[in-house]
Amino acid sequence: MTQKLINVGPKIALFEPDIPQNTGAIIRTCACLGAKLEIIEPCGFLLCDKRFKRVVMDYMDEREIKIYQNSDDFFESKKNQRIILMTTKGSDSYTNFKFDVNDTILFGRESAGVPKDIHGLVKNRLKIPMKNDKRSLNIASSVAIILAECLKQTKLI
Repeated sequence: MTQKLINVGPKIALFEPDIPQNTGAIIRTCACLGAKLEIIEPCGFLLCDKRFKRVVMDYMDEREIKIYQNSDDFFESKKNQRIILMTTKGSDSYTNFKFDVNDTILFGRESAGVPKDIHGLVKNRLKIPMKNDKRSLNIASSVAIILAECLKQTKLI
């Protein structure tokens, strides 16, 4: 009898990332915590960029990273899955949200977030609460916070 392997676990998706060092740090976080990474192109850098490779080191496993050519391809592949958008424009805190084991957690560009049309495609829009006079956390820090909470809630770590 053969067993079918089931890919269980959260996925971190980056919408058109534009800072190679942040993406590299996120790849390392995902590799160390066992999350799949999905990148929605176009990126603001080449995956062969030396700054990117310096941060990624030997943590880049192409089997654990899925690249989408554009957001249409990404959303088409996710039509029967739950996507959670992390955004400073969210009204609900991640601390009050119940994560599921197969969620895809979407993060916008460091420089601009995601466009309004992407906001409209996602039902769950969450934020990380911050002091009122602060704009945003670094995306790599935000991914680590949210991924840790998701893994804790789903008991995958």
